[in-house]
Amino acid sequence: MDKGIGIHIEGLSKRYGAGNTAVDALKEVNMSVAPGEVVGLVGPSGAGKSTLLKCLGAVIEPTQGRMTLGGEVIYDNEWKIPDLRMLRRDRIGFIFQAPYLIPFLDVTDNVALLPMLAGRPNGEARTRALELLRALDVAHRAKAQPSELSGGEQQRVSIARALANRPPVILADEPTAPLDSERALAVMRILNQMASQYQTAIIVVTHDEKIIPTFKRIYHIRDGRTFEEAGEGRALQ
Repeated sequence: MDKGIGIHIEGLSKRYGAGNTAVDALKEVNMSVAPGEVVGLVGPSGAGKSTLLKCLGAVIEPTQGRMTLGGEVIYDNEWKIPDLRMLRRDRIGFIFQAPYLIPFLDVTDNVALLPMLAGRPNGEARTRALELLRALDVAHRAKAQPSELSGGEQQRVSIARALANRPPVILADEPTAPLDSERALAVMRILNQMASQYQTAIIVVTHDEKIIPTFKRIYHIRDGRTFEEAGEGRALQ
């Protein structure tokens, strides 16, 4: 398995329906994100961003194409992984606009839950959770309930949860949408730090103009096709 590959897709297409009513949501999309890299995915509503994210996250099946995750081919005109649920749990991290923390679990157990479900011993899973909480500067909230956290703290915990199983890729769907400029840039700074520290490839789907200048590379998607451009890569202090 080639650890130099985060996620790589070639000729990925998704068609809904058949015949005269068929709709091509994705048309031979190509994308590559290296370990340690954070790239932006932008485009108007209906352009195909959500469909692409669902294909990358193994939530829906593409019509054709090829996807490589962490050096392993997971899709080549058909799924090559028999257990997609396990693939999503163990090898793809998800960050959403809302944190979706489990309200009756404390912060540590919210982060440790996925490693536990993957079969890690409870102690090992909690040690990993605390490591991430320290890295994200929320270890002092380890025993708090989600309802006791600020919005920024909840988003940091959701980032820790996404990293808990050391996935080669994280898919972040509008992670800064509800945040003001200062907090949005703080989230992007954290994502870049975590990508570098844990060598995770991160794709950020966004409409948020505040964070566009932070990306070194941006994929635009229009009418189901992607177009890559260099971003500003503005430094995050």
